[in-house]
Amino acid sequence: MKRFAIAIPARYESTRFPGKPLAKIAGKTMIQRVLEIARKAAEPYGDNMDVFVTTDDKRIADHVQQDLGAPCINTPPSCKNGSERVLSALRQLSEWPDFVINLQGDAPFTPPVIVQDIVEGFNLNPKAEVITPVHRLSWEALDALRKAKAKTPFSGTTAVINSKNQALWFSKNIIPAMRNEKELREQSPLSPVFQHIGLYGFRSDVLERFCSLPEGIYEKLEGLEQLRMLENGIRITAIEFRPEHGTVQSGIDSPEDIKRAEKFFAKYGEPF
Repeated sequence: MKRFAIAIPARYESTRFPGKPLAKIAGKTMIQRVLEIARKAAEPYGDNMDVFVTTDDKRIADHVQQDLGAPCINTPPSCKNGSERVLSALRQLSEWPDFVINLQGDAPFTPPVIVQDIVEGFNLNPKAEVITPVHRLSWEALDALRKAKAKTPFSGTTAVINSKNQALWFSKNIIPAMRNEKELREQSPLSPVFQHIGLYGFRSDVLERFCSLPEGIYEKLEGLEQLRMLENGIRITAIEFRPEHGTVQSGIDSPEDIKRAEKFFAKYGEPF
């Protein structure tokens, strides 16, 4: 029987929003909301799915363990990103999972079904190295993304996917470019652009390999760690998720995002 884990990396220090895992969103801390999502996603898998938070901060660890009653694995401040923090946590486990999902601690909008889709993707294809979700943009959503990028060019990541559901590339630019966009708009309500949902499931040995690799050329240029995978031949399987219109949201990056989150939950309710 395969073993799975959902690891939630969380750090207190943030240039734009220090202490954001402990920030309250409609009465719940952000890390509480993400933990609830993970627990809901894990329900069908029983004892074969572990859920834990990993952090280098005592305030977060105390809140998770004492207030939320969840496991928390302490990892060093030297971890450069969430992937390294998850690997550091795995190295402290007596038994490694076959597959681990990195659910970022600042992603309180994530529907549990997306996490379950990633797990089922691995169950169907145990040789998969990395699995990540994407969603195809409507023309209206694509226009909104273009408008957002006029103000914040590095918001939103798009992806190119082949017929075997393998990711060919990711970019902060909108890809692919379309010479015949007018005709395409008349043919379908959906554009050919896929937006990436920043959630990853790793085969554990692949996560270890990935973290041992130096920063990639294009990873450094675009600020996207998944490009290090592609630059080094790690295959990324994309699964298409079709959410309700307006329910795909980027994570919490600034105090202003708290207001956006509260409006979201007031309109759509909890992700599950």
